[in-house]
Amino acid sequence: MILLKNPFFVICLATVSFSAIAQDDLLSLLDSAGGPKTHEKVIATFKTSKIINSQSTETVKARTMDFRVTHRFGNAGTAGGGGPHSLYGFDNSTDIRISFDFGITDDLTLGIARSKQNEMIDGLVKYRIMTQTTDNHIPFSLAFFGDMSYNSQDASQFYNGLSTTAEFKHNDIHRISYVSQLLIARKFGSRFSMELIPTYLHRNYVLANINADNGAEETNDLLSMGGGFRLKITKRVAIIADYFYTLSKYRTNNTANPFYAPLALGVEIETGGHVFHINFTNASGIIENNYIASTTDSWLKGGYKFGFNISRVFNLGSGKKSK
Repeated sequence: MILLKNPFFVICLATVSFSAIAQDDLLSLLDSAGGPKTHEKVIATFKTSKIINSQSTETVKARTMDFRVTHRFGNAGTAGGGGPHSLYGFDNSTDIRISFDFGITDDLTLGIARSKQNEMIDGLVKYRIMTQTTDNHIPFSLAFFGDMSYNSQDASQFYNGLSTTAEFKHNDIHRISYVSQLLIARKFGSRFSMELIPTYLHRNYVLANINADNGAEETNDLLSMGGGFRLKITKRVAIIADYFYTLSKYRTNNTANPFYAPLALGVEIETGGHVFHINFTNASGIIENNYIASTTDSWLKGGYKFGFNISRVFNLGSGKKSK
């Protein structure tokens, strides 16, 4: 049996505009004397557009491109299929993603990418709706993230496990999935930033599996709540982490085919024009369309994997230099 819905992806963006505030003579004197500025935007809540697995509220600056390579190795723990014979997962690669994100404006990013897992080709949009200010006039930053992915696997792989009938027809629409997220972040002082990420995932096609433990059926739609933080240790080094919990009766107490919440821990190192992440996570997939729905490895059973992210930003045109 196939659960199939017509594709839909309604994006409602609330665009916030701010009117310019006339400066009186007294405020001008305060500014010239180094006095406090009003409604100044908080910068560097996070250092890159992603924490580890999750998106951050940061966008790519206008007229720049963020070229990113993300690599995820195999399980490191012996119980998870790793150990010395696979060099603790280094002999295997569960996912590799190469992406290009373009800054259309300082608040709008568009991107394209290709991932090894499920041969995913995806396009993304991120729009920063508002930015936290130093005087708490705006107490947090808010952004919208949307991603549409296409599974380009061979049909025998994509439909693997399906009992088909003569009437069943392959359809490219089956291969598409969508993710929508609100990114809500706040920077607390100069060292600590935190983010909440309510998430909606829709897959046009899923196998109608039944959880033998509770009788629940797999669904096309999933709701998830994510969170992450960044703790700055030195000028160039920070501790980062993120986590997602998915609301799914099918995934609850599924002993036959267990699912786990994706948890990632890592270190962020800034080296000039590069930002380098090294991390461990139980998620084998890199993009939301994969890891939110399909994390089947457990940290406690050795299912943690070493990974890294490398980000390099290029200036694509004349104008104000990106920070």
